[in-house]
Amino acid sequence: MRVYLAGPDVFLPDPHGRGAALKTICARHGLAGVFPLDTPDHIPEAWRALPLPQFIALCNESHIRSCDALIANLTPFRGPSADVGTVFEIGFMRALGRPVFGWSNTAADFFTRTRMEVGATPDGPDRWRDRSGMLLEDFGLTDNLMIDSAMLASGGGLFTADVAAPWDDLSVFETCVAAVGGRLEIERKGKQALLF
Repeated sequence: MRVYLAGPDVFLPDPHGRGAALKTICARHGLAGVFPLDTPDHIPEAWRALPLPQFIALCNESHIRSCDALIANLTPFRGPSADVGTVFEIGFMRALGRPVFGWSNTAADFFTRTRMEVGATPDGPDRWRDRSGMLLEDFGLTDNLMIDSAMLASGGGLFTADVAAPWDDLSVFETCVAAVGGRLEIERKGKQALLF
């Protein structure tokens, strides 16, 4: 059972070491982690002539298609929200109809993080606006409603906690992986039962 490990972890100082650590945790729970920097099993020759950004994007889409589920690191990245590339990958997997799970090393909700980041001011009861007059989304969710909703609608889940070292601590990730392993095992057994 293969899981795509989406997230801004590729930007860490040692992304390959991070990928290896994430895969080790996956293996403990019976899953094969696929990290964005892994080389796909098959690369069409036409891709090699593309500019590097397009080549990388196609490789990552290929990885996602080859996986049974996606686990996204939603720890806020360069702002109050998740990494935008990760968010795209969540939508891509959701469109494939496969489970999407998320984890974040920040427990504060999206509204709280955004309000602190953009210097929001109140605009009536339970309404806040940023410096540009734009309304802040306030649903008590981990991130934008499309992200949280995609995970829940897919049958996935979302795990959060505040940790002291948000870019080092993998305890929330491990909790998420354990849940994914359990969910995929149930699906596998269900498919086997249909064969008999």
